[in-house]
Amino acid sequence: MKRASTLFLRIAVFMIGLPILVLCIFSVPKMAHFAATLYPNFASIKYLVFIVMYGAAIPFYFALYQAFHLLQYIDENKAFSALSIKSLKNIQRSAIAISGLYVLGLPLFHFIGRKVDPPVGLVGVIIVLASLMIAVFVTITKRLLQEVIRIKSENDLTV
Repeated sequence: MKRASTLFLRIAVFMIGLPILVLCIFSVPKMAHFAATLYPNFASIKYLVFIVMYGAAIPFYFALYQAFHLLQYIDENKAFSALSIKSLKNIQRSAIAISGLYVLGLPLFHFIGRKVDPPVGLVGVIIVLASLMIAVFVTITKRLLQEVIRIKSENDLTV
C-alpha cells in the first residue's frame, strides 16, 4: 500500500482523537459541575461523571494508538501477521471497554436527564451501540485476517 494513503489514515486517526481531547479538557469538567448543581445533595455525582467520561477516554486513546500501530504494520508490509491480529484484538477490547463503561453510566445519564429538557440518556445509548458496532466490525475483520494468514501459510508450504 502506498505511504500516502496510510499517511491520510494517520491524519484521520489524529483528527478523530483531537475533538475527544478537547471534550475531555473543556466539556467534561463543565458537565460534572452541571451534574453537581442539579443534585447538590448527591456530591459524588461529579466524580461519577469524571469516572465514566475519563474512564472511557483511556481505552479510546489506546484504540487509536493500536490503529497507528496497525498502519505502521501496513507500511512495513506486515499487514498479514500476528502483530496485526494483536492490534485488532486490542482495538476490539477497547471498544468493548468503552461500551461497558457507558452501560454502567447509563443510569447516571438517566438520573441527570430527568432534570434537563433535552434528554441526554440517548447520547449514552448511541455511544454504547456505536462502540459495540465497532467491536463487531473489528471481530469480523480479525477473523478474516486470521483466515487470510492461514491460507497464506498453506500456500507458502505448497510452493
